[in-house]
Amino acid sequence: MKIPLKWLKEYVDITLPVAELADKLTMSGTEVKGSQVIGGSWANVFVGQIIAVNPHPNADRLHLPTVELGTEQITVVCGAPNLRVGDKIAFAHVGAELVDGHSDSGRLVRLKPAKIRGVESSGMVCSEKELGISDSHEGIMVLSPEAPIGMPLTDYLGDTILDLDVTPNRPDCLSVIGIAREVAALTGQKAHLPGVSYEETAPAIDRQIAVEIIDSDLCPRYCASLISGIKIAESPPWLQQRLLACGMRPIINIVDVTNYVMLEYGQPLHSFDYEKITGKKIIVRRAREGEVIVSLDGEERTLSRDMLVIADEKRAVAIAGVMGGANSEVTEETTSILLEAANFNPASIHHTGQKLCLPSEACMRFERGIRPELTILALKRATQLMLQLAGGKAATGVADAYPGKKEPQPITLSTEETSRLLGVKFSRDQIVDTLTSLGFDCQPGASTSETAVTAPYWRNDISRSVDLIEEVARIIGYDKIPTTMLSQAIPQQNPAPILGLKRKLSDSLVGYGFHEIITYSLTSLELLNKLTPESHSTGPIPLRLANPMTADQEYLRPNLRPSLLLALAANRRHEDDGIRLFELGKVYLARRKDLPDEPQMLCGLLSGTRLEKSWQGDGGSIDFFDAKGVVEGLFQRLGVEVNFAKSDDKSLHPAQQAAVVIDENKLGVVGELHPKVAEAFGISETAYLFELNVTALVPFAVGHKMSQPIPRFPATVRDIALIVAADVSHQQVLNIINEFSLVNQVALFDVYSGKQVPPGKKSLAYRISYQSPSRTLTEKEVNKVQQQILSRLSKELGATLRG
Repeated sequence: MKIPLKWLKEYVDITLPVAELADKLTMSGTEVKGSQVIGGSWANVFVGQIIAVNPHPNADRLHLPTVELGTEQITVVCGAPNLRVGDKIAFAHVGAELVDGHSDSGRLVRLKPAKIRGVESSGMVCSEKELGISDSHEGIMVLSPEAPIGMPLTDYLGDTILDLDVTPNRPDCLSVIGIAREVAALTGQKAHLPGVSYEETAPAIDRQIAVEIIDSDLCPRYCASLISGIKIAESPPWLQQRLLACGMRPIINIVDVTNYVMLEYGQPLHSFDYEKITGKKIIVRRAREGEVIVSLDGEERTLSRDMLVIADEKRAVAIAGVMGGANSEVTEETTSILLEAANFNPASIHHTGQKLCLPSEACMRFERGIRPELTILALKRATQLMLQLAGGKAATGVADAYPGKKEPQPITLSTEETSRLLGVKFSRDQIVDTLTSLGFDCQPGASTSETAVTAPYWRNDISRSVDLIEEVARIIGYDKIPTTMLSQAIPQQNPAPILGLKRKLSDSLVGYGFHEIITYSLTSLELLNKLTPESHSTGPIPLRLANPMTADQEYLRPNLRPSLLLALAANRRHEDDGIRLFELGKVYLARRKDLPDEPQMLCGLLSGTRLEKSWQGDGGSIDFFDAKGVVEGLFQRLGVEVNFAKSDDKSLHPAQQAAVVIDENKLGVVGELHPKVAEAFGISETAYLFELNVTALVPFAVGHKMSQPIPRFPATVRDIALIVAADVSHQQVLNIINEFSLVNQVALFDVYSGKQVPPGKKSLAYRISYQSPSRTLTEKEVNKVQQQILSRLSKELGATLRG
């Protein structure tokens, strides 16, 4: 928000230097990002008046205006088409530094005397561009008739513009009056607002226009005034200059007034051509699905049911709070104005502006939330200015539909709570004086330490006592609050268990040589479809954004795989050794109703060589068991027993994958990337992937740790080689062996299939460690247990001992 200092001074007396004022505003929560001095380079530029315009003797398009400067008269050469006797203008003497009007560089050039087509010219009548006010260079700048002749232009038009960064909760500070109230409270002054009064000489407005609000949840209040017999023209220079100083382009007097009052009060307004309102009735309703309106920018907009429109009896005439319609636009032929000041639901306006890609100054204010009470005051102020600048007659009264009226509720504030939160004691009088200076109504409470505080109509951000305490602190000054030690112990922090689990998983993987990456949560349907070798995706339908910025970031990711595979492909172009990557983050899974599920997932990738290449060899290639070993290592660090089962993940090789299972709960998968998926992502080598649902892992990994005492008695080790069917898995054999209590450890050390093994069979060799925590086992006991194991294996899996 740009605030001209001269305009601000009309509402509050300012005696502080600009730097000190900016510091006070910044320290109170309204940051002054910077300031711009208009007229800082206008030395030797003065207010003058054209007293004569004569033709140039040697050029048809040039003229010789004579300028009265109070102490002298100077005749110069000028080619501007709008030279008129009697106009007040800006005159630059020789030596003045002006913007080069013939280029777009904005560089300053020093004015020198020149001979133009045989006539000496020592000075210049300036345009807005040459003065650096705007890019207008079609003619000279005409000043207000009240401009004093001979006054330095910097004294008349010079100004300081404060550039404010207003926080989203303070829409009142998106106005000059809002900042005036802040400055008044900070400096001990009183803000004086402009008087609003005008004659109502036309018939009553309720005979000429009716207002109906159908959807009051989206429009709590709608007000309108009617002015007939107006004349469309340019705005006076003072109004144009203020709009330009705030970064807005002047258009015509009616539009300029609505913009001026919006900047002054913070209430957006809109003007309709009254004669174009069918049935002379305003209806505030939701748009019909697929309803079309041509907005003021000439674009055809298709609306949806969740948008609000201002309509007449036949069609929509404006998109509420965002932009007017071309079918009710004010033009040069307009003679009657219906002026709107309304209050709209902030969320609805934000949604509409975003969906239609129509950001505007009005939309920015509505979506931050402004109070319905502001509408009438801004409406009457704009009506007053339109009557002054465009003439006409105002209808008697205003139309005011207010179905959403709510009485403000007082908030109880105690000195004890203020002291507790701020750490410093303020008296009740200090608190009341501070809040009163901001416009709050303060009344005695139930006790001597309590105050019943009612927020003013322009403060929509105040709802709790802590909001009032913040007001006290920022106006008195955060620097006035002393630094003290905490009076009480810091409360015990109980972080979410998943945070510790994520940290442990991340640290473990980094220790295994992995590099963590962080990628965007948004992806594309094209990338997700590459995860399945088939021509169509079989996974869950991903969530699509309502307003995606790009086609590559259109959907919320249902898994972490695409970004990891893209990172692997990109890094492989620069690395020929082993690559190990992982990511820990949220994925988004759609539900029929309510918000999506957002489980935390861990996904890792391995490819390339197992060890760095050296003179001793190439280090060998990573295989399935490296990836499986990483998963087993993670669970070992967590102290959780994990099993592996058959899996049918479409992104993985059908013969090189396994599901990660805990107590019959599938928590993830590990396996070789399907060759077609690798090809789709531009990966030319074998890669291995593992994926774990960290959210589902929490109950098993947090608070459950495996521990056992160091054994006092020796173990007995036996090796067995089994012949089993080719489809029997290692996990099936392992599960049976581990059911016997004297079995301490089991390790598979050989897998073989060939000539010595019957067709359709394979050989699995195991080393079994038998151990008791209470005694040394005898050979007879070990033989008995081993025989029981072989019997179970034979009965359940058809296993036989290999000879």
